[in-house]
Amino acid sequence: MSWTLHVDMDQFIAAVELLRHPELEGRLVVVGGRGDPSERGVVATASYPAREFGVGSGMPLRVAARKCPDAVFLPVDGPAYDAASARVMETLRGLEWGGVSVLVQVLGWDEAFLGPGPGHGDLGGADEVRAFAARIREQVWAATDLHCSVGVGDNVLRAKIATDFGKPRGSFLLTGENWFEVMGERPTRALWGIGAKTERKLAALGLHTVTDLARSDARMLAVELGPTMGPWYHRLGRGVDASRVDPTPWVPRAHGRETTFQEDLEDRERIAEEVRGLTRRVVVDIDTEGRPAARVGLKIRFAPFFTASRSLTLPESTNDPDVLAEAAVSLLERFDPRDRERAVRLLGVRLEMVPPDPARSWLRASRAAPAPRSRPR
Repeated sequence: MSWTLHVDMDQFIAAVELLRHPELEGRLVVVGGRGDPSERGVVATASYPAREFGVGSGMPLRVAARKCPDAVFLPVDGPAYDAASARVMETLRGLEWGGVSVLVQVLGWDEAFLGPGPGHGDLGGADEVRAFAARIREQVWAATDLHCSVGVGDNVLRAKIATDFGKPRGSFLLTGENWFEVMGERPTRALWGIGAKTERKLAALGLHTVTDLARSDARMLAVELGPTMGPWYHRLGRGVDASRVDPTPWVPRAHGRETTFQEDLEDRERIAEEVRGLTRRVVVDIDTEGRPAARVGLKIRFAPFFTASRSLTLPESTNDPDVLAEAAVSLLERFDPRDRERAVRLLGVRLEMVPPDPARSWLRASRAAPAPRSRPR
């Protein structure tokens, strides 16, 4: 049988912070914003004990503090998580399976797919792959002092879904043989790729469980949900997936930054200046890719909590910070006039880059220097 494994670090960000702050072991830990729950900001992650109080990623810090008043709140430290992630992925790439190095497809800071490399030997059956999953957990722990869980499947989709059943610090095997036994009565949202919005659409068609979706008429789904997505959802219901582990390094399509203001902005000139400053910071990010921007996007969260976005395609791609800053500012005029009278609590700028072209070299030194970094908020 062809096997795929999905490695997912357990409470990754919180675990990294506990390594840095061993005195917090056993405490409720929430990481987000600047670590001050009295400020505006959202939860990046929470330790497993804090999650039992209902604290979850994306939740406003103030709400998290109400749910979990005894928690220790810590600020987000991206560079620390980058470094920890690099150690994890280096460990995974050093593994051998079937006598050859594994293929590793990185999905983010804390997760990756593993597959057999070309020329691998006999990978064996369920017992052998479970033993390999255990070895992965042991070696990641030995190299990083961080725990992980491993999902094992006969395809990428099933491996990904299996991981949650193995958490924490364990593994789980999900194949065509036990698919409906494990997944059949679960809601469609339990499938990787189906969110709340799609779940509601499927429910409106009378499809509430994975089994309902698997037994549905693919032609009906194509009519109701589109000729591409409808049949794809039908395949998800059956656990069918033809994709393979792809070790090709991920190339970002765009970079973006957001700033949440502790006090709403009402002055139009101040808002424009904040957009310019934010854009210049994103230009620094795209310069690391060596590719200019082709499209600019602006996101605004108006008071009390209404979010809208606008974007434009540039007449010519560029990485000139002045040109990009003014393009971003021009988007302010594209919002509804009534919304432009609202106070602003969050701004976000996104720069979408031209596709990678190894033959093309972009000279960064010729452009103006970026503005100094804004003070943290």
